[in-house]
Order: sequence, then C-alpha cells, then structure tokens
Amino acid sequence: MKQLILLFSTCILLFSCEKNINFDLKGADALLVVDAQIENGQAPTVALSKSLDYFGAISPQILASSFVHNAEVTMSNGTVTHTLKEYSVSLGNGYSLYYYGIDSANLATAFTGEFGKQYNLTIKAEGQTYTSKTTIPLLTKVFDSIWTKTPPPPTDTSKRALWARATDPPGLGNYVRYYTKKNSERFLPGLNSVFNDEVIDGTTYSAQVDQGIDRNQPLPTGDDKFFSRGDTIYFKLSNIDKSTYTFWNTWEFNQQSIGNPFSQPGKVLGNITNGALGAFCGYASKTGIVIAR
Repeated sequence: MKQLILLFSTCILLFSCEKNINFDLKGADALLVVDAQIENGQAPTVALSKSLDYFGAISPQILASSFVHNAEVTMSNGTVTHTLKEYSVSLGNGYSLYYYGIDSANLATAFTGEFGKQYNLTIKAEGQTYTSKTTIPLLTKVFDSIWTKTPPPPTDTSKRALWARATDPPGLGNYVRYYTKKNSERFLPGLNSVFNDEVIDGTTYSAQVDQGIDRNQPLPTGDDKFFSRGDTIYFKLSNIDKSTYTFWNTWEFNQQSIGNPFSQPGKVLGNITNGALGAFCGYASKTGIVIAR
C-alpha cells in the first residue's frame, strides 16, 4: 500500500512540474555565400549569392533573387590581378544563373590555373570586403588505370562498376576530391567525394569508385548506383589543399545529416573572411576515360 501511495505521489509531482517551452525562431541576417574555384588549365569562376532563412519558404523566384550582382571581384595569381566580369546563363522559364568569370574585353591580365600556384580572391559587395586564398597543388597523387567490372549478384548483369588504381606519395597531407561523368552528362562528385591519406599513405591501392550523384535528385539506391554496359565513363581525380578538403568534408557530413535526429551538430568550415559562407577552392586534376564493357 505504501508503494502505491509513493508511486501516486511521484506521478502527481511529475505532472505538476510540466512546463510548456516555446521557441522564438527569429530569422537570421542574410550572409554572403561564395562558390569560387580555379582548376589547372581552366579560368576561375565565382558565384555570389545571399543565404536564405532556414525556416523560410524556397521558390525559383527566391533562389533567382538571391544572386549578388554588381560586385567587384578580383583574383591574383601572384603576378597579375584580374577583375572578373559578371555573366548570366539562361536556365529557361525566365530564370538565369549568374557568375563572375574572365573579362573577355580585358585579356591582358587574364589567366588560367597552374600547378603549384597560390591564388588570392577579393570581393567587394554591398559595402563589405571579403578575402580568401587557395592553392592548386602539384599533381602528386594520381591514378594509373581505370576499368569496369560486373557488380556482384543480384545486380543486373548489364550494369558495371568503375574501379581505379591510384598511388599515394609518401608523407601525410595529400587530399583529393573525385568526380565521374557518364557519356555527355556533366561531371558530378561522389556522395563522399573527398579523402585524406591517413590510411593509405605511401601505398598503391585499387578501389571501387561510386558514381557521382546529382544532389538535387533522389539518391540512387539500387542498380541505378552503377553504370551501364556501353557507357563512356570519365573519372576525374583532383589534388586539393587542406582548406578545400575541410570545406567539402564538413559540407558533405552536414548534408548527409539532414533529417537525422541522431546526427551530431556540425558546422561547415569555409575559408572566406568577414563572416561569409562558402569557400574558394583550387583543383589539380587529371581525367581518364573508359568504356564500360
């Protein structure tokens, strides 16, 4: 009887301690978002936009209006400094994508990416100045061959998996990002696209390469994870510096954690000053081609 009274009293105490907690979810100020890159043999590109409220609505109109226009964007390769020009690319239905690239009317100071060089980026937009730097490393970690194999059952026998053999140079601190391309489609990074050499330092190894994914589409879960027989497959392996690796590593971790209530909270670590989001990334790339047999 005493146990029953104690249990009843405890329940009353717990219910009397209940309290409603209301969160005031205020919108955050919009921040500059930078997506800048330079690759060996390629001209630099910079896309500027404003961050959107996490709890706000998203529509094509809102996304289109988030681009930042009329910014002063300059990039230096240590020898010359070039002022980039804003361009637009039509996406159809009245929408356009905007980016800053080489000014075709001022080619005297234009340049493309080179191995082993550092690049400095300066952005002046809406009364604020932002800076960043990146490096195109030397092409030290490379692959020597790529091929395709039939995946194990129960996969459709017309499907093919991509394999590559690569050599990691001795000494820690080699970082890479990879992409694949199928036929005339565009290059896409893998779901987990960046790797360091903590485990494979100084070794030659073979590994299956997952097909790159379009993150605007549902993730492949079955046979669509593989290539098809007859596909022309392009594999690009890019050497990157530590800040580029850190940005994409934290970005992919957070992107994959969306909707998972048990995931750890994380922060995407960019390399732009003055509180801006995003990163300026350099890529030292090599591309191989194979036809799936």
